[in-house]
Amino acid sequence: MSILFYLQASPRIGRSHSIAVADAFVKAYKENHPHDEIITRNLFRMHLPAFDGLAVSAKYSILHGKHHSEEELKAWEDVEAVINEFKSADKYVVAVPMWNFSIPYRLKQYIDLLVQPGYTFSYTAEEGYKGMITDKPILIVCARGGQYPPGGDAESIDFQTKYLHFILGFMGFNDIRTVLVEPTLEEGPEVARKKRENAIVGAVEMACTF
Repeated sequence: MSILFYLQASPRIGRSHSIAVADAFVKAYKENHPHDEIITRNLFRMHLPAFDGLAVSAKYSILHGKHHSEEELKAWEDVEAVINEFKSADKYVVAVPMWNFSIPYRLKQYIDLLVQPGYTFSYTAEEGYKGMITDKPILIVCARGGQYPPGGDAESIDFQTKYLHFILGFMGFNDIRTVLVEPTLEEGPEVARKKRENAIVGAVEMACTF
């Protein structure tokens, strides 16, 4: 039995294009893998520990074996709990809307909690940086109001897929699959509906062999 970790990075739930496509993927995945466990988390409904001064202080004290307070230990244990839940999965799907050409702030906060030395990446002088989450597939479903085709004028301002591919690769993911829903605003609701339907078809097909 495998664990599929489904992360929703939109607060819109029922009105989200990315969640609609990812939901279709998860439903099809469940039909093809009835014995697998699916963990669903919405970043706007779950508690995320703040990565503030206390957490940063705890990180450097604990990871460097220095003296730390009980308050620092509790702060770091909260961060570890987020990392451990994420790493416990075998496969991943993430629903991500584009916000201001990039990703929602709650997803960035979540990523900042995950990307920690000794947990999701390592560093040595000989090998440099090395991701620690390997041989696990991840699907990112990205919805955007406009269009950012490769080679087009708008490609340079797509900091959504570029950042996600980079940071996931940094953590070790080498099987990153992408389904795009675009444009959801630029050409009106009818075009958005058709693009969403097409993306759902592609996502359902992908679920069969994920």
